[in-house]
Amino acid sequence: MRKPLKIVIVSSEVDPFSKTGGLADVARSLSKALKGLGHKIIVITPLYGTIDKKKHHLKQIFKDVKIEIDSQTTLKASYWQGELMNKLPIYFIDNREYFSQKSYIYGSQEENARFLFFDLAVIKLIELLNFMPDVIHCHDWHTGLIPYFIKKRLSQNPIFKKVASVFTIHNLSFQMGNSWWEVPQEKKDDGHSDLPSFRSKELKFINFARRGILYSDLVNTVSETYAEEILKAEFGQGLNRILRAKNKKGRFFGIINGIDQADYNPATDPGLAANYTQKTLSKMIENKIFLQKKFNLPQNPDIPILGMVTRITEQKGFDLLIKIIDTLLRLNLQLVLVGGGNKHYEKFFRKLSKKNPKKVAAHLEFEAKYATQIYAGSDMFLMPSRFEPCGLGQLISLRYGSVPIVRATGGLLDTITDFNPKTGKGNGFVFKTYHPQDFLVAIVRGLETYKYKDVWQKLIKNGMKQSFSWEIPARKYVRLYRKAVKINKLMQNKK
Repeated sequence: MRKPLKIVIVSSEVDPFSKTGGLADVARSLSKALKGLGHKIIVITPLYGTIDKKKHHLKQIFKDVKIEIDSQTTLKASYWQGELMNKLPIYFIDNREYFSQKSYIYGSQEENARFLFFDLAVIKLIELLNFMPDVIHCHDWHTGLIPYFIKKRLSQNPIFKKVASVFTIHNLSFQMGNSWWEVPQEKKDDGHSDLPSFRSKELKFINFARRGILYSDLVNTVSETYAEEILKAEFGQGLNRILRAKNKKGRFFGIINGIDQADYNPATDPGLAANYTQKTLSKMIENKIFLQKKFNLPQNPDIPILGMVTRITEQKGFDLLIKIIDTLLRLNLQLVLVGGGNKHYEKFFRKLSKKNPKKVAAHLEFEAKYATQIYAGSDMFLMPSRFEPCGLGQLISLRYGSVPIVRATGGLLDTITDFNPKTGKGNGFVFKTYHPQDFLVAIVRGLETYKYKDVWQKLIKNGMKQSFSWEIPARKYVRLYRKAVKINKLMQNKK
């Protein structure tokens, strides 16, 4: 048996302590799965003002530790400890100015400064704990300077010179604290230059994701198809060239996310009106009626419900939905939307629901307590994304028996197979072109299939019997970590 690895997981959000999207789910579930495989894991994340220290039984372990940012700037961090699960410690970095005094997770005017400080505070904590990791796994742009610091500042440090780093891209649109595409060409970060001083206005132009890609031992993203897509200019968000260079060296991979099947289980979910399994699908009707009642829609089990639980952004395909909505509302259906985001889209759906109260319900902010109620109560789940690195919504909808209707992109293409009524194979409805008419056709196919109850039950069971647990992805990450360790060792030997 191979020696267990010592792994540090670093993420800007970790459920149930902080969450704005799928990143928090991944950080939690992957850590637990790796622990279950016998590896020694610690998790590090910021202590936001939104985190209840008493509720989560957090205890302070280090206070007012000096963090040297650069030759001119020193800041202080305090550290708190809790548990993600039994014997899986999670550590929180506390700084009043940047994190614990804030009532939000993101949205500061100083995002780059916040997470540069966070990255250095992570490194300091590892030293304080005297935790000698084999791998530091950095999730998304917020952690992108950690590989840079390891290679540039810590190459002779006894703790870090043998540490491998893995950088995971969850969504390449997000590369830094500002919109990367708004940075003037002459200000764009090449990824190699020395960092500006911490108090400099130039700090806001540093591209964390670029540096994470350039300096990590291995890079991966969250589905195989998205890994292929972002090597091309269309989806590469300005970083496709350096990703192609990483790929040519055999150091870029795609690993599809999983879901925590204990957390997302219709048989045990306490938030449902009725629990059910593949063998008791008739109980799903109770969840459907509950959902209709909750959102003041006509209570009729025969009316198909289209559900959405999502960030309301352009990426998620809302332009397509808006273009076909008038046609959809002439059909026998109901639409339930839960999520928040773009104010323009929110305004549209707020007006739409007021104008069509018997057909449309929109709760325009994300609330976790509603999420699985939508999955359990809806017949179909819409994800018409323009691009989708992985997507967790379609995996959860399969688990709960809500049939996904998705565009063939990223992780959606990797996990959803178009239903073939002749063979009975498939687990959803897939459309290829990012065009409103194609989306409408996919929905109509779903609505027509829904009329044939025996066929529909078979389709539901096709999805529910699939396993998208974290065990297989976690084992793939372990192989990735071991490869990163090997690459780092070879690089060290060349020096």
